[in-house]
Amino acid sequence: MSSIASPTLWFLTIGVVLALLVVDFIATRRPHEVSMKEAVAWSAFYVALPLLFGLYVWNAHGGDRGLEYYTGYLVEKTLSVDNLFVFMLLLAAFAVPEVLKQRVLLYGIVGALVLRGIFIALGAAALSRFDWVFLVFGLVLLLTGVKLLRDAISGHDHEVDVAEMRVVKVMKRFMPVSDEYDGAKFTVHKFGARALTPFALVTVAVFATDVVFAVDSVPAVYGITGDPYLVFVTNAFALLGLRALYFVLEGALGALEHLSYGLAAILGFIGFKLVLHWAHLVWPSVPDVPTLMSLFVILGILGVTITTSLVANKRAKAQATSTDEDEPVDRTPVV
Repeated sequence: MSSIASPTLWFLTIGVVLALLVVDFIATRRPHEVSMKEAVAWSAFYVALPLLFGLYVWNAHGGDRGLEYYTGYLVEKTLSVDNLFVFMLLLAAFAVPEVLKQRVLLYGIVGALVLRGIFIALGAAALSRFDWVFLVFGLVLLLTGVKLLRDAISGHDHEVDVAEMRVVKVMKRFMPVSDEYDGAKFTVHKFGARALTPFALVTVAVFATDVVFAVDSVPAVYGITGDPYLVFVTNAFALLGLRALYFVLEGALGALEHLSYGLAAILGFIGFKLVLHWAHLVWPSVPDVPTLMSLFVILGILGVTITTSLVANKRAKAQATSTDEDEPVDRTPVV
């Protein structure tokens, strides 16, 4: 598959990603609660960096590739917010202490980068040899969109049952698990034997969810661009800022109650786009969806999702206030 990246650019990009991960590990080496000021500063950095890199892509490789990059980054950033929902539920389910949350998130980001790198390489190899892989990717996204929509309608979206997670059951079968955290240690010596800590369980649980997210996100961005380098760099930039973004949005994520509907629409649209692209390769008379149209459609879906979520949230607060005011007050004198 054609790519804008030379071996040197690949080397530099992977080097920068590894360097940023090292900086993140240094920043989290001492467990501490993340202040809003710290989280906002890191988030601003991790938003500015991909936006500036997009200017380089636009100027060095043309507007078409620049548009593909920005559209792909927007899709991946939107999907990463959905990742944060699940991470938030996992951290709450495992009762992760505040001082350890960012280290768990960082391990999850590293796992996600490795998994997506593997998926991107496999996807590029498959797409370069078999046109029908576009059809498979499209069907995967359509089915995922349908599942998200069904779960959202039933009210079961973003549910996490730790006790039913297969990876947790397997780990508990092979090793005992201690009841308490011991910093960021994965194992402790307890009752004369080596035991896993809850920190180890939640880290592996986050890795397991990374697999599911990789299956969705990689085909989604391949629906925007066929350049494996742009697929990788948009995934990397979207993931690197998750640690800080979590603490910025932790209190606001609940307000995006229609996010699952928006994601279902976005994945469904990109899935349909991939199916059309496969049909276009087989029958050239079938139209292909241009990247600019994809960007406008995705922005429109996000705009509607955010607006309806804010309206619904405001309406729910108004109803709650009205209910509180209507409740009778017990004026019985206290004797």
